[in-house]
Amino acid sequence: MGVTARDIMDTRFCTVRANTPVLQAVKVFKEASRKLERRVFGMVVVGEQNELVGMISMYDILVLMRPKHIHIWGEMNDIDVTGFIQESLHQARSILVGDLMSAEVITVTPDTHLLLVVDIMTRKHIRRIPVIENGKVIGVVHISDVFFYLMEREPEPVPAR
Repeated sequence: MGVTARDIMDTRFCTVRANTPVLQAVKVFKEASRKLERRVFGMVVVGEQNELVGMISMYDILVLMRPKHIHIWGEMNDIDVTGFIQESLHQARSILVGDLMSAEVITVTPDTHLLLVVDIMTRKHIRRIPVIENGKVIGVVHISDVFFYLMEREPEPVPAR
């Protein structure tokens, strides 16, 4: 059958619940990065029975922090970032992961061929895909793992004659 999602997926992944406050989720990102000894940029969001309900990424949280009208501000050399960040964090206290997460998540099964995973990731601009088996998340395929797996398959150069 060839290489599948099972061969590439990472079974060490962190989860967060949809009812977790965003500021707490930021702490979970940091702790997950320390625990897994690699930067964690996105997490699986699970429900009460640990079922997949969404995905949350650092990008989703940064969008929340982004000033709404930044595109019309022009040069920002004179803007005090400290006050803006503190105000944004204060307003974020009432925001939950479920308010920001992507609820429509594309998933694959453990037997999904690697080339189909590549096709999905590149066509849909997805950086991580949960691997589902029997209704549960059993792993996550990260685009970096797919990339390095494929690039390490470079054939040996043919010797000159």
